[in-house]
Amino acid sequence: MRQVYAVHPNDYTLYTTAQIREHFLLDALFEQGKANFVYTHYDRMIVGGVMPVSTELELPNFDILKADYFLERRELGIINVGGDATVTVDGEQFQLSKLDCLYVGRGTRKVSFGSANSAQPAVLYLLSAPAHAKYPTRLLQKKDAESNSLGALETSNQRTIFRYIHKNGIQSCQLVMGLTILEKGSVWNTIPPHTHDRRMEAYFYFDVPENQVVFHYMGLPQETRHIVMKNYQAVVSPPWSIHAGGGTSNYGFIWGMAGENLEYSDMDALQLNDIR
Repeated sequence: MRQVYAVHPNDYTLYTTAQIREHFLLDALFEQGKANFVYTHYDRMIVGGVMPVSTELELPNFDILKADYFLERRELGIINVGGDATVTVDGEQFQLSKLDCLYVGRGTRKVSFGSANSAQPAVLYLLSAPAHAKYPTRLLQKKDAESNSLGALETSNQRTIFRYIHKNGIQSCQLVMGLTILEKGSVWNTIPPHTHDRRMEAYFYFDVPENQVVFHYMGLPQETRHIVMKNYQAVVSPPWSIHAGGGTSNYGFIWGMAGENLEYSDMDALQLNDIR
C-alpha cells in the first residue's frame, strides 16, 4: 500500500509539476488480476483499484491499519466502471453492472471480487474511511440513484450527477460517494469550483477516450495549478483546495469525500472571477 502524506498549502505553492504529481496523483490503481491501494493522510481515506480477471481477488489487510482485518474499524464504498462484477461480502453475493455502487459496513470480515466475463473484466474503484458504527451492506444500482442535471451545453458543462452514499441515500458513518457523467460536447466538471474545509475529496476519472486527457485544476483559489490526467487515474484534493477539471472530450468521474459530515451540499462556492 502506497502512502500519500498531507501537504501544507504554503508548501504546495512552491512545488514543481513533478512534485505536484507525486503528492496528489494516483496513477497506478488498476492492473489486471491485482488489487492496489493508497493510504492517504487526508481524513485517513484509502483509495483502491481492483481488476479481477480469471480468478477472484480478496480484500487484503495491511499492517498500517493495525487491525485484524481491513474493515474492522472501516467502511467501504465500491463503484464498478467496467464489465459485470460479483462482490462477495461475508458469503453473500452482489452483482454489480457498470456504474452500480455497493456499500460495505464496518465489521465485515471477508470481501472478494470477481468478473463475470474475463474478456470484459470488472474495474472496481474503492474508497474506505474510518467508521465509528456499523451500517448494513447495501447495493444501489445506477438507475435507482438520486440524480439531477446541471450546467448547459452553451457553457460546455452539461452533466448529470448521481448520488449513492450520502445523507439521503446509502447510510454511512462519514463516507460520501457518487459520480458525474458529462454529455457529449461538454468538458467542464464542477463549475464553478468550490472548497470545503470540513472534508477532503478524491476524484477518479473514467471513460476518458484513448489519446484524450483531463486537465484537473487544484490548489488555493488564488494559487491554482493543474495535473494532466488520463483514464482510470485518481487525484487527492485537500480540504483547502479547489477541485475541477476540463477535458479534451467528455468523460465521467467518481467523487468521494470523508470528513465532518454527510451533507452533499456542504461547500464554499467560489466565483470564477475570483479564481487565479
